[in-house]
Amino acid sequence: MSYDDVEIEDMEWNEELQAFTYPCPCGDFFQITKDDLQLGEEIARCPSCSLYITVVYNQEDFLRDKDKSKKDLEPAKQLPISVA
Repeated sequence: MSYDDVEIEDMEWNEELQAFTYPCPCGDFFQITKDDLQLGEEIARCPSCSLYITVVYNQEDFLRDKDKSKKDLEPAKQLPISVA
């Protein structure tokens, strides 16, 4: 079970770690990267202990711009049909 549910807005961006962080009771920080968020991950883990938190966020906010525009503009792929 998750230690806590934390809104992404309550976390801080750490440029050095390239991750969102939130203080852990052990003294370290829970961490989750933008890549994790883009993949739909919602668990931020502490590297120093066994605790983890559930990050509450909207995954669409973290989709890459390229991915957003690609979904909007790319037509459905059609498979070739072979006739015998």
